[in-house]
Amino acid sequence: MEQRRIRLAAVGDELLAGHGDPRALGWLGRVLARTTPEHAKLEAYSLAAPGEGTEALANRWLMEAGRRFDETCENRLVIGLSDRDLDLELSTARSRLNLANILDGAAQMSIKVLVVGPPPGLDQERNRKLADLSAAFGDVTTRRKHVYVDTLTPLLNHEQWRTDLASNGGAPGQAGYGLIAWLVLHRGWFRWLDLPDMN
Repeated sequence: MEQRRIRLAAVGDELLAGHGDPRALGWLGRVLARTTPEHAKLEAYSLAAPGEGTEALANRWLMEAGRRFDETCENRLVIGLSDRDLDLELSTARSRLNLANILDGAAQMSIKVLVVGPPPGLDQERNRKLADLSAAFGDVTTRRKHVYVDTLTPLLNHEQWRTDLASNGGAPGQAGYGLIAWLVLHRGWFRWLDLPDMN
């Protein structure tokens, strides 16, 4: 059997880079460590940019991810979304459009996309606004037949998540990144890659 070659480019903010993780893996590193297919070679490239909202992401993803793609491989795109659009005061409609533009561009290149939604913080009022944004991201993604992993809803009142944020100045640490990785692995990762579930 000929071995599949999967080329994966991941774009997102500092959470994608694993900032605050003492193991320096973040959620993506943990997910990749659990992905060891027998008949496929997975090549992953993490392209994180700190403090990035959807506008900047929409402007840079193709230039950066495109350099990692190869026509001899199955190309995949991972998008790790953040809550940055709230600080930038973008309307939900604008945030939706930015993500839609990325997904439509990827579709034109036959690239399958997995979108990981923004996780909650400790500020409940901000989380309420973020819930609307996450729902909008999920709607845009699933309407286009890509995979959306909602991290906000399952982690919103998760005791271990909130404890981890509180002890790390509002950012995830080892436990928090582990929880995000668990959600990604169990909510569509292997199906998206067309691989047998290894959990």
